[in-house]
Amino acid sequence: MSGVGGATGAGAAGARQKPAVRRALIVEAARGVILREGLGGTRLRDIAGEAGVSVGTVTYHFESVAEILNEVVVLETARFYSSIIEAVDAEPDPVAGVRMLVEPLFAATDASDEHWRLWSDYWTAVARKPAVAAEYVERIRVWEACLTRTLRRGAESGAFPALGAGAGAGAAGLAGAGATGPDGADRASEVALKLAAYSDGVATQLAQKAPGLTSELALAWMWTFLGHETGASFA
Repeated sequence: MSGVGGATGAGAAGARQKPAVRRALIVEAARGVILREGLGGTRLRDIAGEAGVSVGTVTYHFESVAEILNEVVVLETARFYSSIIEAVDAEPDPVAGVRMLVEPLFAATDASDEHWRLWSDYWTAVARKPAVAAEYVERIRVWEACLTRTLRRGAESGAFPALGAGAGAGAAGLAGAGATGPDGADRASEVALKLAAYSDGVATQLAQKAPGLTSELALAWMWTFLGHETGASFA
């Protein structure tokens, strides 16, 4: 998935590409370098070498590695989530839809491993420089947005009773919290954000090979959390 080595460089050297093509080439190359070396070990010259272009070409298109990282994460988000989100939005059963969103995160595949390694580097960069992500929020939080839509559909249909109208603070686990409208809109977005934060943290622990933590256990934790927050069964 990240293979952008010699063939990519040869393609770059063999023909003069349009700016958009050259920019995409650099982003693809950067993805491979970041996965291989980690963000801390990635330099503009490394990306240029991977892409088969000069450092000047890279800096013509991007001001910094941080800017390139933003584009890498946008690319990764589109690749990893686009087909999943399309399927979830078409799924009439909201419980099944939520499962379809969560299961790929802990699938124990090369794709999911690469995905979380990139996101781990990204959130580290954002923590140091919050402005890095500011203009990319809508483009990279598509999973959370889809989860919010799915939870709202479930609240409306009654599949998620803890999110429906009149659901109290006990279902939310927060004093004074609860759905403020018949579609549980506020609670849905709250639960989606909480699950995004929870899954990010658990995935980071998985990537660090935390003793006793497996993908199967991580998924079981997600289902327990969602069952508590939504009132539905994910077992």
